[in-house]
Parts: sequence; structure tokens; C-alpha cells
Amino acid sequence: MNKVTGIIAAAVILLIAGVYGTYAYHQKEIATLKTQLTARDGQVSQYESQIGNLQATNKSLLGRMEDLSIISMEGAESINKSLDNISKQYDFIENLSTKVQSKDSLNLALVMNIKRSLVDINDEDVQVEVKGGVVYVSISDKLLYQSGSSKINQSAEEVIGKIAAVVNDHEELNILVEGHTDDVPMANSCVEDNWDLSVKRATSVVRMLQTEYFVAPERLTAAGRSEFVPKELNTTAAGRSANRRTEIIITPRLDQFFQLLESPIIAD
Repeated sequence: MNKVTGIIAAAVILLIAGVYGTYAYHQKEIATLKTQLTARDGQVSQYESQIGNLQATNKSLLGRMEDLSIISMEGAESINKSLDNISKQYDFIENLSTKVQSKDSLNLALVMNIKRSLVDINDEDVQVEVKGGVVYVSISDKLLYQSGSSKINQSAEEVIGKIAAVVNDHEELNILVEGHTDDVPMANSCVEDNWDLSVKRATSVVRMLQTEYFVAPERLTAAGRSEFVPKELNTTAAGRSANRRTEIIITPRLDQFFQLLESPIIAD
């Protein structure tokens, strides 16, 4: 019996040892699995954080794309307005250039017609030229008047009549008559000073254009400039003679002139 009991005891001990060994092995394996699971949980958290960052970045990019789309639309609209304004300005400049060329052609025709009609008049007494885009007919005082007088000589009436015939063919043009003197003071029973003389001489020409040659009075303006717009220096007899003159200035009507300069309406 003692021998049997010893064998049984030995078997039990072996069994217990085996069971303990198996238990220890599984405990170690469980610990390893727990470590791996903890590591996996850490990776999952890291991935979730990265996914959150990517989603935020994506949302930001989408917002920027929307902003860029709006900016792009506004930019395109601005460019279209700029192109439209440039087109209007180009058309305005082209139209203005055409009108200026047309006016220059008209001025040339006026100069040629006036010079042709005055071909028998001394060039020293009547000068026709274009200055500042308008036609100037400058007539010396010795042809038009007696010294110190505003009464027009009979011989000068033909000159004024020929000029009137040309301007009457162009009703769209106005006529400004300017009287000029030298700097020698003038005063007598008829005029007070050079201002008075220059104005009265211009008025005499305007009155003759209206009453004798039927130029519409609303087209006429009389002005006196006295000695203050000289052509030459008043230091010589020749210079003073050149300054004593009456100028008939043929101009576009002011309303037409301002219409010519009107700019196109530009979009904001």
C-alpha cells in the first residue's frame, strides 16, 4: 500500500506541476496580448487624431476653394467692366479723332475759300490762318478805318462782304470779332481810350455783318482787347502797325464743341 500511495502522490504532484506550468504559460500569453492590445489602442487613437486633422484640413481647403471661386467671379466681372470701359474710351477717342479731322478739313476749306475770295486784296492788309483749331482773318486798321476812328471805310466793305459770303455757307459756325490797338494812348471826342476804340471797331464790323450781309446776330460776338494782346512788340512803327488790327475768328458753336468733348459714361 505504501508503494501505491507513493506512486499516486507522485502522479498528483506531476499533474499539479503540469497544470501550474500551463497556467503560467497562458498568463504570460495573456500579458503579451494585453500589451499588443494596448499598443493597438494607441495606434487607433493616433489614426483617429490624424483622420480628424485631415477632415479639418479638407474642410479648410473646401472653404478656400469657395472663396477663390467668389474672388474669381468678382475678378472676371471687374475685368469685363474694365474691358467695356476701355472699349467705350477707344470709341470716344476714335470718334473724337474723326470729328477733329473733319473740323480740320472744314477749316482748310474755309481758309481756301476766304483766300480765294480775297485774292485781289493786299496780303499785308488781310491775313488768313488757322490757330488753335479755329480760323483767323486778321484785317489791318488802315484798310478798315480812318486813324482813331471806328467808322468802316467804304473800300473795306467789299472785304467784309466776301468774308460774310463764306461764313453764311456754314451756319453751324460762330463769328467772334476782336478789336486790337497798339499801346499809344488814344482819346478824342469819339473814344475815351484804347479799350473804347477796340470795342467800337469790333462792334462796327459785327453791325455791318448783320445789317448789310445778313449774318444771323446770334452767331456774332464783338470784343475789344485794347493793346494787351499784341502780335509784335510796340517798340517800332512796324510793330505798332501790325498790332492795330481787327480779327474775325470763325469758331465752332460752343454747344457743339462741348458735346464733342463729352466723355463716355464709365462704369464703376
